[in-house]
Amino acid sequence: MKVTLLILTLDEIQGVREIMPQLNSEWCDQLIVVDGGSKDGTLEYLQEKGYSVILQKQPGPREAYLDALEHVDGDIIITFSPDGNSVPEIIPQLVSKMKEGYDLAIVSRYLDGAKSYDDSFISGLANKIFTLTINVLFGGHYTDALVIYRAYKKELIGLLELDQESSYHLPEALFRKPMSWEMLLSIRCAKRRLKVAEIPGDEPCRIGGRRGLHWRWGFAYLLQMIREVFVWR
Repeated sequence: MKVTLLILTLDEIQGVREIMPQLNSEWCDQLIVVDGGSKDGTLEYLQEKGYSVILQKQPGPREAYLDALEHVDGDIIITFSPDGNSVPEIIPQLVSKMKEGYDLAIVSRYLDGAKSYDDSFISGLANKIFTLTINVLFGGHYTDALVIYRAYKKELIGLLELDQESSYHLPEALFRKPMSWEMLLSIRCAKRRLKVAEIPGDEPCRIGGRRGLHWRWGFAYLLQMIREVFVWR
């Protein structure tokens, strides 16, 4: 069972300089970086340090995942943010949890005393409302259904149709924001009654860069959630 650590970057040179050296090569079998067109030296730094970097073709995190997919050798994918939000030392815990037979393992910012130091009042409230709604509508048991820091079986991408444009086209067209697939992964794992685990993990403040959230994303994900009630089986 091989593990691929998948990292997305976009103009976060301060974060990658501090976080990337903390990643232990023994924690995974493969490390892939997808860069979304950094202009601040992030790409040059990563190439200089010898990281395998894929240049993203279209904007948005989902497009980055799709660009990386053909290069992924692992049976398990761990998605990781190098902006300081993801604590590197938790990676071995994720790997261990997946090797216990789970389909999805999430690093929860709200489980057993874990805390997000990057949340604003609005983003924290929105995360909890979305997670509660997913639990009610789809029978989940999540405390954090949206966080990027998670591990899952690569085969789920096809099984749950996360790579299908039809799963995102309507909300993206209406609200004009590229969407990721973390929420959809959580929803469809719950609907299929797959084996899901959470482990507690703080979310530190991001290092440099800027928060990328926008109100249109909230409405796009809300529409996607409503659509899931009626469409995907």
